[in-house]
Amino acid sequence: MSLISAQTVAEHASSKSCWIIVHGYVYDVTEFLPEHPGGSKIILKYAGKDATEAYDPIHPPDAITTHLPKHKHLGPVDPNTVVKVEKVLTEEEKKRQELVAARPPIDEIVNLHDFEAVAKAILPPKAWAYYSSASDDEITIRENRAAYQRKHIYRIWFRPRILRDVSVVNWSTTILGYRSSLPVYISATALGKLGHPDGELNLTRAAGKHGVIQMIPTLASCSFDEIVDAAVPGQTLFLQLYVNRDREITKRYVQHAEKRGVKALFITVDAPQLGRREKDMRMKFVDESGVAKVQEGDSGVKKDEGVARAISSFIDPSLSWKDIPWFKSITNMHIVLKGVATPQDALMAYDYGLAGIVLSNHGGRQLDTARSGVENLIDIVAALKTRGPWPNPRFAVFVDGGVRRASDVLKAIALGASAVGVGRAFMYSFCAYGQEGVEKAFQIFRDELEMNMRLIGVRSIDELTPDLVDASGLHAHVGLTPTDNLYNSTYQPLALAQFRTKL
Repeated sequence: MSLISAQTVAEHASSKSCWIIVHGYVYDVTEFLPEHPGGSKIILKYAGKDATEAYDPIHPPDAITTHLPKHKHLGPVDPNTVVKVEKVLTEEEKKRQELVAARPPIDEIVNLHDFEAVAKAILPPKAWAYYSSASDDEITIRENRAAYQRKHIYRIWFRPRILRDVSVVNWSTTILGYRSSLPVYISATALGKLGHPDGELNLTRAAGKHGVIQMIPTLASCSFDEIVDAAVPGQTLFLQLYVNRDREITKRYVQHAEKRGVKALFITVDAPQLGRREKDMRMKFVDESGVAKVQEGDSGVKKDEGVARAISSFIDPSLSWKDIPWFKSITNMHIVLKGVATPQDALMAYDYGLAGIVLSNHGGRQLDTARSGVENLIDIVAALKTRGPWPNPRFAVFVDGGVRRASDVLKAIALGASAVGVGRAFMYSFCAYGQEGVEKAFQIFRDELEMNMRLIGVRSIDELTPDLVDASGLHAHVGLTPTDNLYNSTYQPLALAQFRTKL
């Protein structure tokens, strides 16, 4: 195959004829322009040029070769004709790189709040806005954290037992029947490459190394197969699913996941429409970094209201209980509903024969002033006890939202949770330190679990029972508010519209 000169590529730099170079190969993307989920403008910015640097952070390596017809693969570029363009760093980017270089050594990271503080300092503003934002007035995201600890008359207290032999404690458990070295799983968070070049692969590699279960997000920056390929043999993976309007697409995706060995399907049910996340919305127009892999080929991406809006165009608001039998017919995976908030819906999920539920408010990113998962846990467990003995090995109840300490995990399990999902905390750990950060986060959980279990007086996860906690103040929403200094040091308050700087 003959080489194509860079000069020839440069002649195709318009919407009528658009060629780009990616990894030393020339592609004709003219017909793909109106279909690109990030819009045509970002491709036209690199029309007739080498787009590799912009392509790599937010696409799997094989994205263009997989999704562009073969006859649009024009051939290799002549490397001798490519002019290297020196990238000019903005002052903002220079400052960010200086902060990355000045990060605290990872040995000085002693809790999960530390990861969030580092991530806040080094992430680009658009990435931080997307990751940290929540809906409306951001009441629920703050309540998620407060519910576990010291806000509103001290919400959940331990009632430790003494004089028990706790020389050996074991915090391993099973989640949906699969072994986990921790009583937590990695909950799905989207667009990992906004925060680190390896994106979700940081989580997969660390989880495989340490026996932790990862939930793969539908809206990952990395492709599903890339994530699965990074897993070690026998590694347990779950899949979080946003249901597509096109059920055939959903069916193919689910059945492909099952063939690749995914063990459980977590269907997100609290997002018929994405919440208004104002920090993210203030970032306005979204470029190519705010587009998920699964959106390639979707021309209906909304890009003028922040990253969250841009990635939500395909989600089906018609999803309902009548779809549950269909899901059970297309897969043998465990099916779990993610986003349950009431006893009524918990009982319906049980009666439909599902494997479990996640008590979740989407990290405070959906309905603001919705109660926290752990607050809903007490009422929901009480309702499920009307269906038979509890805990029920055939029905799991998970909780996520606001978890930053192993003590939070132990409180939730004592109140009836099967295990706990952790999303942002693990995400911030890889944004700050890559795979090494995730592994450090696992170690922090292990250290805190060992200490807390000994101090509570339990030797294994199954010894955690309701009598070990006092949650009588959990439903109280009035009272004094002692400050959680670590959380508040990284929480960024909402801002009002800003006046333009005077010239």
